[in-house]
Amino acid sequence: MNLKEKKKKKENQNHVGNDAPSPLSSSHTIGAHLVCALGLALSFWATHHLFSTSLISDPAHTLFLIWVFETPILVLVYSRFRKNPKECSYWKAVGRGLLGLPLGALINIFGAIALGAPVGIQYLLRTSNWSLLMSLLTFVPAACVFGSSWTDWQRVFAHTKPIGAIDYMICLPAHGTIIGAWLGAWPMPLDWERPWQIASAMEGGGSTILCASDLQVDLVRIPSAYTVTSAQNTDGEWPVSVSYGAMAGYLLAMVASLGFALVRGGASRSCLLKQD
Repeated sequence: MNLKEKKKKKENQNHVGNDAPSPLSSSHTIGAHLVCALGLALSFWATHHLFSTSLISDPAHTLFLIWVFETPILVLVYSRFRKNPKECSYWKAVGRGLLGLPLGALINIFGAIALGAPVGIQYLLRTSNWSLLMSLLTFVPAACVFGSSWTDWQRVFAHTKPIGAIDYMICLPAHGTIIGAWLGAWPMPLDWERPWQIASAMEGGGSTILCASDLQVDLVRIPSAYTVTSAQNTDGEWPVSVSYGAMAGYLLAMVASLGFALVRGGASRSCLLKQD
């Protein structure tokens, strides 16, 4: 009876070991975080210094360059941490990540439109490239690691219950990206003297605009014919501040993810040593 129990226990341990990748070492954890975070930072730097474009001057082109540069980095890094590596090859995980990119973008497009993103042919490139970037930072890592394992998707995203270093590397940056994008939408209607952040208030036959410049606050009255409403302006320059917020949230969450991953990874390795 004892021999049977030991045999079943050993089979269960082997089954779990085949389903999940081995615990990450501290060097692998730090390296993966640095490569992904620096990849995003460098892609953002390259768009400005090498291609002379920015989110303010050309949002669609800038977002396109960022997600194109960052995609191979994230896919190649996270595919190394795929679940059930004995049955899923590295290149199969890469294919899952590439397939997950447009699928996640469709979800982000519908979500953005449902939450008030502008709709129209003139916004198609901006919304599409923004959605692809959001999909890359939130959807693709999970697609590389989990594939079609619905229970893992639910555990990490629906229930927010990461149980290992890799789960934290997927969960925290994804949530940080979404929260950052949501917070980034807040300053869009405010007046910061930017062409994409102008607010106005209708008052009689004209408009009163609150302008802040060099710590001086003035009330400027302009004719109603030149009034730019916050809604019109938000539509015209979508998704500038939302993209800034998403990338900032991703980078901050990567720092938090590194801390949690190191702690959880150390705990997992300690448990394995005790079992041995």
